[in-house]
Amino acid sequence: MKKNRSTFLSSRRGALSLFMGLLMAGSSVLAQNALLPQIDSMFTSLQEKNRFNGNVLIAENGKPIFEKCYGFGNFATKELLTPESVFELASCSKQFTAFAIALLQHQKKLSYNDDITRFIPELSAYKGVTIDNLVHHTSGLPDYMVLFDSLWDKSKIASNADLVKLLVKYHPKQEFAPGAKYEYSNTGYALLATIIEKASGKRYADYLQQSIFKPLKMEHSLVYNRRYRPKKVNHYAYDFVYDPGKADYVQIDSIPEANMVYWLDGISGDGTVNTTARDLLLWDQALYTDKLLPAAERAVLFTPGKLKDGTATDYAFGWMVENNPEIGKMALHTGGWGAYRTFIERDMDKNKTVIILQNADPATMPGKAVRSLLYGKPLPPPVVRKEMALDNQVLDQYIGEYELEPGFSIVVTREGNQLYTQATGQSKFPVFAETERKFFLKVAEAQLEFMKDDAGKVTHALLYQGGATMNAKKIK
Repeated sequence: MKKNRSTFLSSRRGALSLFMGLLMAGSSVLAQNALLPQIDSMFTSLQEKNRFNGNVLIAENGKPIFEKCYGFGNFATKELLTPESVFELASCSKQFTAFAIALLQHQKKLSYNDDITRFIPELSAYKGVTIDNLVHHTSGLPDYMVLFDSLWDKSKIASNADLVKLLVKYHPKQEFAPGAKYEYSNTGYALLATIIEKASGKRYADYLQQSIFKPLKMEHSLVYNRRYRPKKVNHYAYDFVYDPGKADYVQIDSIPEANMVYWLDGISGDGTVNTTARDLLLWDQALYTDKLLPAAERAVLFTPGKLKDGTATDYAFGWMVENNPEIGKMALHTGGWGAYRTFIERDMDKNKTVIILQNADPATMPGKAVRSLLYGKPLPPPVVRKEMALDNQVLDQYIGEYELEPGFSIVVTREGNQLYTQATGQSKFPVFAETERKFFLKVAEAQLEFMKDDAGKVTHALLYQGGATMNAKKIK
């Protein structure tokens, strides 16, 4: 829930997700570049394996060199995706929230060093947390999704105002002192949306519309809480989840395990910006210009934050920042909410942009593979995994609940001689043994390895995907 990784499981505005997509070719624009057919072939292959459904746009110097739509914008009506399809950005929304904060500083309506109690005096229990802490995920504030999961009436839709009230009423303890650590926080960005409203005197949605989307002619972009404030949005790409029982895709709202998409729908700032790939390219290019902010003030957008001890993090203003020794300075972000999976990567030295937007789950997010192909590097050969049979007595050791983050777990069960994994808010999928302790999924490139202590007791599991290793403690 707090990390923003597009991997095995999904949570509020971007973490952990199993991926799949349905196959249906859409419109295509391909430039004459020998590498681009390989990229198209990769996405087509993923689509054929039911692991990709979405839109892809790759640009150089602001000009699309690759643009293609793969699949459905609405599985129920069989409406195909188009370049005008509007997707929920999930955590990729954070870059707009952070930019709005930078605009308000430019307008002298706030300062990055302001204590949050200047704008939200009710949060006096958290005095000492600054706007800068919220932007850079160094506030130590507890994750609001965990709080709402245990304290909220889920027949109602929560708003940002409800989040503030919840923090005031229960004042849960901070996880660390402000500036002491970096820990990805959706709570911080939701509170930034409230601060934007207080500082600007406008609704968060209206401020972004008037200050960012309209000036940049992002005509298909909006803040959209589709259950809390429903309205008609043309070419909307609804998110769907594969239901193994029905052998078909169903809209996520019909999945009881995913009901947080309903009762958290009114909270903005950490998510809820909706847009198209083409509008995102307009945004990307504007960040190279003085159109909205002068260069001296734009520099902070891609400067990593620092902890109190001077240690630099890798998170700037809604962007993960990387100095790649082969490519140069890069900024990127991922997102995941419901069945949406989003990705934007900017090669800032060469002005190359990769945008991938998906609306089906499970699915694969091949951002790193696109980067490799775009820079002429070979993809690693696919790993061939062979499954083996294990006795039920061995499988039973692994049954239980493994916590990746507070309130977000993988549950392992056995049916017959088959182990299954199910993440919080996700469908159940079989896993297959390749060794006595290491299992793999066939619907995504993900593996789960169960670890034991010296006494032979299973204590935790390691989740491998996308080059990352995540630890999941066994809690039941």
